[in-house]
Amino acid sequence: MGKKQQKIFLKAKELEPYKHFLESLFRGSEYLLTDKEEKIFNLTSKTSHSNWVDMISELTDKQKLNIKDEDGKNIEITYNDIQKYLNAKNKEVRDIAANEFNKINGRYAEIAEFEINSVLENKKISDEYRGIPRPDLTRHIADDIDSTVVDALVDTVTKNFHISREYYRKKAKLLNQKTLGYHERNVPLGNVDMQYSFEDGIKLVQNTFKDIDTQFGNVVKNFLKNGQYDAFAKQGKTGGGFCITIGKNLPTYILLNFNEKLNDVLTIAHESGHAIHSEFSHRQNSLNSHYPTSLAEIASTFFEDFVLEEILKTANDDLKFAILAEKINSDVSSIFRQVAFYNFEKELHSEFRKQGYLSKEYISDLFCKHMKAYLGEHVDEDEGMRNGWIYIGHFRKFFYVYSYASGLLISKALQSMVKEDIENIKFVKEFLSSGSSKSPYEIFNGMGIDITRKEIWKKGLYTVKLDIDKI
Repeated sequence: MGKKQQKIFLKAKELEPYKHFLESLFRGSEYLLTDKEEKIFNLTSKTSHSNWVDMISELTDKQKLNIKDEDGKNIEITYNDIQKYLNAKNKEVRDIAANEFNKINGRYAEIAEFEINSVLENKKISDEYRGIPRPDLTRHIADDIDSTVVDALVDTVTKNFHISREYYRKKAKLLNQKTLGYHERNVPLGNVDMQYSFEDGIKLVQNTFKDIDTQFGNVVKNFLKNGQYDAFAKQGKTGGGFCITIGKNLPTYILLNFNEKLNDVLTIAHESGHAIHSEFSHRQNSLNSHYPTSLAEIASTFFEDFVLEEILKTANDDLKFAILAEKINSDVSSIFRQVAFYNFEKELHSEFRKQGYLSKEYISDLFCKHMKAYLGEHVDEDEGMRNGWIYIGHFRKFFYVYSYASGLLISKALQSMVKEDIENIKFVKEFLSSGSSKSPYEIFNGMGIDITRKEIWKKGLYTVKLDIDKI
């Protein structure tokens, strides 16, 4: 369809409810090829991309590691169980775990080199044939966000990496270490030993949501009544927490692996935030009843933070410190780490397009450059950091990591608005109900938040800095 015909469709009164859907469709169609060419790219996507990516993950997933637990016992664990031991309070436990983890990643580094070069080449060929001017543009189009918004976010966070570097300086000092190993960046600074039954956890979440607005509490109440929470771990069930929604005429489900810890309660809040976003978005017509990735982490972190604040009200000083430290660690990872990942991805694609095939040593140098930028001199450039790009699946899905940072920072802006005046909850509801009927810029600009301006991102970063100053 030509530009002239597109304008006719966009101005048609009878198509007004679908205007933004059409705008997004037309924006992406600019880079579509003929049906035959698209068919070829679709048919070869498995051999040129997904098979390579699946190979690396399946090879590492099958690996076993021999390590020590907190009681000093020699145990065997799976590759995907490693994080618990990398974060152990006992330094010997985490160092042994890191050493074994690095051996496996190093063993597959050469294969990962071929794998990542293959997917980089596949994307390069696709972009060149489609006339796409920058490697991350297709992600921005898919996420319904302007490149200027992402550029403003990434530039602002990058220029404020001194905030995250200060956090790791303090963390090393609090752990009585001169520097941290790369594997030690997430080690807890305190003991969060609070325990909750699922009944108490869901009650806390429901009551907190209800205090924000009755409608939010009722969504949780109805989900619980209708059996839409699958709370406990079982054989064959995927780990972590997920919110699953298929369409506006089908129920939303929340899948958890509740283990009676504080983080499990926060996971209920986080995934319930996703669910509320889905339920409110379903008020839109079928074409607009979903929301793009660029908006996905806003509602979840908005509700999670309110529940965390409720928990802090009854915590003693030691517990408050431990919880705050965990919150800071999560914020730093979601904002600064993900933007450092984005910067690495951009340079990785750029260097491949300039040089062609990149050696694993070159890729490791590039990765360390961007990790050191946000981690600073108090985190070692060790073997763990050099192998860090091998197992991170984000880099194979291309450029979506910015959405963790943008989502959390916009969430902080909405939280501030609601705390200043509870009547501003109407703007949160407007956002939740928008689905994909408007672009992210239009949604937030309508409530006085201009996401093209760097000030909005700076305000969110400042709240993280204030928290770091408290520890």
